[in-house]
This record gives sequence, structure tokens and C-alpha cells, in this order.
Amino acid sequence: MSVVVISHGMTTVNRTVEDVMSTPLEIVSKDATLTEAATVMHDKEINALVVSTDPPSIITSTDLVSSAAEGHDPTTQQVSDVMTKSVETVPPELYLEEVAAMMTNFGINHLPVVDGDDYLGMISSTDITSELS
Repeated sequence: MSVVVISHGMTTVNRTVEDVMSTPLEIVSKDATLTEAATVMHDKEINALVVSTDPPSIITSTDLVSSAAEGHDPTTQQVSDVMTKSVETVPPELYLEEVAAMMTNFGINHLPVVDGDDYLGMISSTDITSELS
């Protein structure tokens, strides 16, 4: 859903999360190993996965790098050991400017997109930057 705004004779399009989010959402179990999570990220060419917990959690490529730097064995360490618990989520109709402000305020780069109890996709700071620039 894009909304056209006319201001002082100029036309701009206010894009929403739904317009730029990545789909389908990739999900990993909290019991998966870091190697399994890294393999999914590599194969799908993405940098974050939602972890199937309630409330939702997330694991990012930064979490994987930090764990490796600390000397942990990725074949035995589980996603639950490094994931960020209880992450913020956004609805699909939220404007990108609002999501950008959320990411800045919370210091985060990925947000799961949800509609009620349904997970729809993921939006990243990279998605927003490329769209708003």
C-alpha cells in the first residue's frame, strides 16, 4: 500500500513496510545449532532469522560472528544461546520513515513483520536505506 502525498506542488510516495519487506520469512528453531542457522542465512542470502519462540526472538549474522570470535563451537552451540529475545515487530502498513525511527531509537537493524499472529516477512535497515535514498 503506497500513499501519494502532494506537498507544495511536489509529489512523493510514502512507502510502507509491505512494499519493501523480504518474504517469505525464514524461521529457525531455538534448538538449532549456530551452524544450521548460518547455513540457512548463507543459502538464502539473508542476515537474520526469526526464532520460533513466544514472544518472537531473532538471530543475526552479527550474533554468529560474535559467538565465533568468543571461541564457541558453532556445531554444538544453540541458537537460544545467542539470540535476541522478545524483539520488536512491525505491522505491514507502517510507513518506512516510522520504521527507520524505531530502528534508530532501539539500535536494531532487523524487524519481523507481523499481522496479528501471522508472520509475513522481515524488514532491514538496508531495505529502508535503499528505498528512502
